[in-house]
Amino acid sequence: MGEADSGQDEVPAAYKKPDYAQIAQLESDLGLPHSPPARPVILTRDLILKASHLRTEEVYVPEWGGSVLVRELNGRQRDEWEASLAVMRGKAMVPDVANMRAKLVARSVVGDDGEPVFTQQDVAALGELSAAALDRVFEAAARLSGLNEKDLEEMAGNSGTGQDAGSSSV
Repeated sequence: MGEADSGQDEVPAAYKKPDYAQIAQLESDLGLPHSPPARPVILTRDLILKASHLRTEEVYVPEWGGSVLVRELNGRQRDEWEASLAVMRGKAMVPDVANMRAKLVARSVVGDDGEPVFTQQDVAALGELSAAALDRVFEAAARLSGLNEKDLEEMAGNSGTGQDAGSSSV
């Protein structure tokens, strides 16, 4: 039995990890072009500062009768949005998430030309629109801008500490 079983524990060739050195040698032996795996580019200051592309996504909003272009926030815009979600009460900064969705939508919706469609003066009017519509656009803006559930909870002051004593919620 010993000799007949000897090959049964061997892993089939199709499941083995490729031997890249052996592949490179075969390519060379056959005269095929071979190049080593590409090394990631180490970015310089200039390359980083030139990388200004912000992603956009078209979002269909049936409540508004069409689609909008939603663009991710840049770093400054995100900081401004986050700062708009807190107010000073006495000597303490406390969360103020009133119109949180409308504030992000106003900063994120752009026209075909890439220019913002809304100003901060439009936030109150946006806040009066369909919650479902605002939420649909807000979700796209949050995802594009790298906001996750934990970020949103922290900004809303829901990081496990309960509501702030100064909250106006009932």
